[in-house]
Amino acid sequence: MPGLMSHVRVLDLSRVFAGPWAGQMLADFGADVIKVEHPAGGDDVRRMGVPHRGADDRETGETSSYLAMNRGKRSIAVDIGKPAGQDLIRRLAAESDVLIENFKTGNLQRYGLDHASLSAVNPRLIYCSITGFGQSGPYSHLPGYDPVFQAMSGLMSITGVPDGEPGAGPNLVGYSVSDITAGYYATIAILAALNHRDQVSGKGQHIDLALLDAQLHAVSHIAMNYLASGRMPARAGAASQITCPWQAFACADQPIMIAVGNDQQFARFAAVLGRPDLATDQRFATNRGRIENSRALIPMLADCLKTRTANAWMTALADVGVASGPINDFGQVFADPQVSHRAMLREIAHPKSGTLPIVANPIRFSDTPIGYDRHPPLHGEHTRELLRDRLSMSEEEIDALARDRIVA
Repeated sequence: MPGLMSHVRVLDLSRVFAGPWAGQMLADFGADVIKVEHPAGGDDVRRMGVPHRGADDRETGETSSYLAMNRGKRSIAVDIGKPAGQDLIRRLAAESDVLIENFKTGNLQRYGLDHASLSAVNPRLIYCSITGFGQSGPYSHLPGYDPVFQAMSGLMSITGVPDGEPGAGPNLVGYSVSDITAGYYATIAILAALNHRDQVSGKGQHIDLALLDAQLHAVSHIAMNYLASGRMPARAGAASQITCPWQAFACADQPIMIAVGNDQQFARFAAVLGRPDLATDQRFATNRGRIENSRALIPMLADCLKTRTANAWMTALADVGVASGPINDFGQVFADPQVSHRAMLREIAHPKSGTLPIVANPIRFSDTPIGYDRHPPLHGEHTRELLRDRLSMSEEEIDALARDRIVA
């Protein structure tokens, strides 16, 4: 069954995480995504992450990070630094719906592959530029990676152990959150621009997306704490900035996360703990009061929770509608019966390892289910296929390009 975007052609000139993540989302939705890589080595992410091992425990030459960002695509290896390579990209862009790129601001203009140049070739093209700081502003020329944007967006200032406690200080979120967040915003923007083109204007447009902007917007519910009150949000460890109790607690055997969402839930939570008096104590009766008096409340809750196992507490809390869950490692994640039921771990065929485990897309469409038929492509795996089928080139023409190292 074709995907809901099987009519859309995407040219993905991006590298590493943010752009490829957006391209993979579109591929999951059924779009035909061409991944453009340099003939010498390809995407830098092919050398990032943990080496992938096949069924025989031998390294396949692929990496975990590359495999996580590039399923569903076809790879073409083209040297865009050479005029003949630039011509190939222009010809592919002429019959594409979307182009994604994350080169430094202004770099593609040198090759005649910028938005202005390609929109002249294809006025319907949605051209999405993903950069660290955007296409304008005093930082627009600067490079940047995820930790820079976690730091500059304010995210690191609220992530980590609070001041005065052992190990205090700002921490990175444990994955490349700025990249992935920007990838999601890019996907949303591309879908919106396609809708406007097809339903309103008939024309493509340029999307200017900055990782700094995207990460700042993503933390806006915490930034609003500052904008609304003038008080600076602080690091809270595994606790919430805005709700209490909403944090990790130690149990008799292991920690669990508990999230109490309103005052009624707190009353039920307190009753389960055997401390119904806490819910009638005026200091703790409201969420605002619990936050303001958390230094008094949290130790009392912690003392109660240490008396039983995590499983016992999670069962008791589930019975009264209070959210809780274990702090899983990834082995426990993939063994979880809910994760298994939702089929979040899939396997797809791979030419180097036989099969490849992947994390499934979380979206479930009723009529156009996501397929997992195309493995993350080998470097240049589809170069000849694409030049032959998309650009109607002969084998002799392709051989000549390969001899000149224009393609691989």
